[in-house]
Amino acid sequence: MKLRTLTLGLLSASALAFAAHAESITIATVNNGDMVRMQKLTDDFTKKNPDIQLNWVTLEENVLRERVTTDIATKGGQYDVMTIGTYEVPIWAKQSWLLPLDKLGDDYDTKDIIPAIAGGLSVDGKLYAAPFYGESSFVMYRKDLMEKAGLTMPDAPTWDFIKQAADKMTDRANGVNGVCLRGKAGWGENMAFLTAMSNSFGARWFDENWKPQFDQPEWKNTLQFYVDLMKADGPEGASSNGFNENLALFQQGKCGMWIDATVAASFVSDPKNSTVADKVGYALAPDNGLGKRGNWLWAWSLAIPAGTQKAEAAEKFVSWATSKGYLDLVAAKEGWANVPPGTRTSLYNNAEYQKAAPFAKMTLDSINAADPTHPTVKPVPYVGVQFVAIPEFQGLGTTVGQLFSAALAGQSSVDDALKQAQDAATAAMTEGGYIK
Repeated sequence: MKLRTLTLGLLSASALAFAAHAESITIATVNNGDMVRMQKLTDDFTKKNPDIQLNWVTLEENVLRERVTTDIATKGGQYDVMTIGTYEVPIWAKQSWLLPLDKLGDDYDTKDIIPAIAGGLSVDGKLYAAPFYGESSFVMYRKDLMEKAGLTMPDAPTWDFIKQAADKMTDRANGVNGVCLRGKAGWGENMAFLTAMSNSFGARWFDENWKPQFDQPEWKNTLQFYVDLMKADGPEGASSNGFNENLALFQQGKCGMWIDATVAASFVSDPKNSTVADKVGYALAPDNGLGKRGNWLWAWSLAIPAGTQKAEAAEKFVSWATSKGYLDLVAAKEGWANVPPGTRTSLYNNAEYQKAAPFAKMTLDSINAADPTHPTVKPVPYVGVQFVAIPEFQGLGTTVGQLFSAALAGQSSVDDALKQAQDAATAAMTEGGYIK
């Protein structure tokens, strides 16, 4: 009895000593499906790294952006790994707020990252965030409803075709909306969609001298078309719908078309969660014949704030979560169709993935078609397809997003929303010293 008690005591002491030695890192991430899946698979990481404990802070997209921006700008130190996007990485890296990722391991294969994605996450040739998944945007549509409407979706549709198809597919009596689009206010929510859309209408945020352009006819045409389309063929309460809300609507069979992130393809085609999994087709984002499509370029990526005291452990986690090995892990557990897309060239050369993911080629074509350095029809002084890569954009984009969401909700007119957007942008650019 004494021996057993002594043995248990030694084991307890050993466990306590290990727990005291184990390093704990805190990861801030977004509540999107791929990140939720990652958390479920982290046993694989902790088995390989038993001395590292993981704490998760999982937040809705707008809240995540606000929290991590505040934390890194104030050097709060709450997080050791942050989920951030293509907008933040170059700006924060130039502020020396992020650590370069130069210790990801010999077998990580940085060169395998799709060049368009790696370029947006690098400064002076150094990678400052590792992409967890990359995306553009495209049209997801119900093939059965398109056929019922007597139409055939082109691989490269126009906005006029989208409007025509939405009108014919809308069936209020049966709860089917012709089209579902983002309406929730936020620079990365409705303004990601509307800015990319505006590029195809010939609009731009600023001219070559940083003068705001919301008083120009191209923006009026963009916003009026969007509001009219959504009123005629969109879901009720659309001004509250972001990515996750529209995903749920589409999976429930309540959308004829959805124009959004290419990453959604694996979710809408998953028979476990989507009632229309076997009925989904894909097409490039629409255009107006002006040379630009309404598709964006983005990567949700893992970065390490410069203020962390646990950089080595954090980089081990980033390497695990964004490696080729992680893709293999997801494929083994969930099937190749559910692997995080848009990050690695090797994935798109993988015959098993191509067979399992009918959306693979359209996703890669959309990513490669986006051009952040020439995003608009007319010349602009900024980089970014669905955002403007300046620090002021985060606040300004959200303000404009609120104005446009209010126009969609019928709380203001399109003209009033555009006038207020012009005034807000002019004030922000003047205060920032861009214009005098």
